[in-house]
Amino acid sequence: MDYFVDREQEMETLQSEYERKGSALVVLYGRRRVGKTTLISEFIKDKNALFFLASEESESQNRSAFKDKAAEFIDSDLLRNADIKNWDTLFKTIMDTPFDTKPVIVLDEFQYLGKANPAFPSIFQRIWEEILKDKSVMVILCGSLISMMESQTLAYGSPLYGRRTAQIRLKQIPFAYYNEFFPGKSRKELIEMYAVTGGVPKYIELFSENKDIYTAIQKCVLNRSGYLYDEPHFLLQQEVTEIGSYFSIIKAIAAGNSKLSAISTVLEIKSTSLTKYLKTLMDLDIVEREVPVTEDNPEKSKKGLYKIKDNYLRFWFAFVYPNMSFIESGHSRVVMNKIRKGLVSGHISFVYEDVCRERMWELNADDAWPFHFTKLGRYWDAKTEIDIAAIDPEGKNLIVGECKYWQEPVGVNILRDLEEKTKSVSWEQSKRKVWYVLFSAEGFTDELKALAAQRDDVLLFDDIENN
Repeated sequence: MDYFVDREQEMETLQSEYERKGSALVVLYGRRRVGKTTLISEFIKDKNALFFLASEESESQNRSAFKDKAAEFIDSDLLRNADIKNWDTLFKTIMDTPFDTKPVIVLDEFQYLGKANPAFPSIFQRIWEEILKDKSVMVILCGSLISMMESQTLAYGSPLYGRRTAQIRLKQIPFAYYNEFFPGKSRKELIEMYAVTGGVPKYIELFSENKDIYTAIQKCVLNRSGYLYDEPHFLLQQEVTEIGSYFSIIKAIAAGNSKLSAISTVLEIKSTSLTKYLKTLMDLDIVEREVPVTEDNPEKSKKGLYKIKDNYLRFWFAFVYPNMSFIESGHSRVVMNKIRKGLVSGHISFVYEDVCRERMWELNADDAWPFHFTKLGRYWDAKTEIDIAAIDPEGKNLIVGECKYWQEPVGVNILRDLEEKTKSVSWEQSKRKVWYVLFSAEGFTDELKALAAQRDDVLLFDDIENN
């Protein structure tokens, strides 16, 4: 199966940078397994490219490996046999070679070069300024340590700051593309797969080899030598130093503590000490802070709730991490039983809300309403929670919705409850027009369908089949 799905926008960016007159310097980064190398391989397959993967070895070993790659690239025996002690000579030798088409130089896992020698970003800045910038060449600096890539290439204090001509932060693939990975699966099965793999191509690849979600979890996650068993450790240990503190925070959020005060109580840490950890987790795209969509000043809102943004980590911290002693002692079936009991209600039903919100943007673009909303999220107050809330401040329109990942069709009672709950939303209460939208994994009762057909303010979307 071809795992190159979506990524049209990123390919367009790379292609337009390649077609730029003169030089281009692109910074491409994103978490492990998100498909950076696959994207680059796809982009360079018809181009004259030198692809170098840096390692965690010393700078001299990396330079020697790069020299061999460069010699192969320009087919130079002289370079193969030379003993070269600096990077400048290598890049100069490459650029002194005549090329028929614009060369592309890729430095993958660039952050390891800066790790081996903290001065490397300065060295590369000099190489860029003196050897590459005025030539017809495209350079891609790629890396998976988000914090290091940002500090070495993008941050204001970095020697390379302001040199890049484009930057791409590669994210997980949206749910909308899952039918391309799993042709023939029902929409409900796709939602289950997405709930655990979360749009990371490598995880999707592993799961696609299994007939259903539970077999995939048993084989890829609960197996101690399985690829995904300890993945969160690998993800975090390269990004942060105090891995234990971060694990405790993520575990507390996964257990349902979403308020800052609740997390600090569980961990017995002052709220003020927590904020720097939470900011790091947000920068890494692992955690997000949500506020009710109607808040005018989200940053200052006291109603912020934290949730784990990454589906796989959310699943792992809820079901695997608390039960590791069972797995380690060879009793993974106990954990599997817990997963079978709790996966739908404790995990998939929440991910389903994310899927529905993603779909709301598609519906917005497809003119599902006679206006376009500009903000989408959830709404909650002390007594009420609404899964979906979208606002169009200009036209004073409010859309509210519920997402039900149930075993049975959704009935009129859910619409009535939603109408009742909406009364507590104070936003533009006297002037607004309210629209209702219901999403269901098992369709709707005939009574609700008949009612919706008579009203222009109610839309129903079911996820029984690929619709």
